[in-house]
Amino acid sequence: MLRSIPSGKGEGWSGPRIVALAEQLPVRLVLTGDVLRPEVAGVDVEEAIRSDRVTRHVSTLAAIPDVRTWVNTRQRQAVEALEVGGGSGGVVVDGRDIGTVVFPEAPLKIFLTATSDERARRRLSQRGEAVDVELVRRESQALAARDAADSNRRIAPLKPATDAVLLDTTALTLEEQVARVVELARGLFPG
Repeated sequence: MLRSIPSGKGEGWSGPRIVALAEQLPVRLVLTGDVLRPEVAGVDVEEAIRSDRVTRHVSTLAAIPDVRTWVNTRQRQAVEALEVGGGSGGVVVDGRDIGTVVFPEAPLKIFLTATSDERARRRLSQRGEAVDVELVRRESQALAARDAADSNRRIAPLKPATDAVLLDTTALTLEEQVARVVELARGLFPG
């Protein structure tokens, strides 16, 4: 795949070149059970896309207009296919511009936040890495830098939709977060 991405603003990797590669491989969202999973050339890359190797380059690539358009189109197509295929009447989608750009008409938007230290701890735990103070500090700095880059990009900046519910999850367990989101959904979609 993208073995080496030049530093800077994506020089050497134009939007059309990246999109052509994504089509050729192909890069797809595939329904596995009731979850859409990213797949590259037939391989599930759910875990790989959260690796440090990938996240180091996400903000740079996400700021390329052709790449953003291609990704957003694929996300919309995947959700539409679920709805047309007789889905249960709702889809939960997450991402940094889901409520502002990809699905601005969504009836419920929840903007989850947590301190960068807590997010770093969670990410390291998900990866199965030992969570020590120094590793959390480095991961926290990387997340804060990515947030700053994504919040200040010209195209689809990271920000809550004006009608989003802000939910700080710093002190909440996963179960408490799920319960709060379900409560919000049931409030909007009773029955």
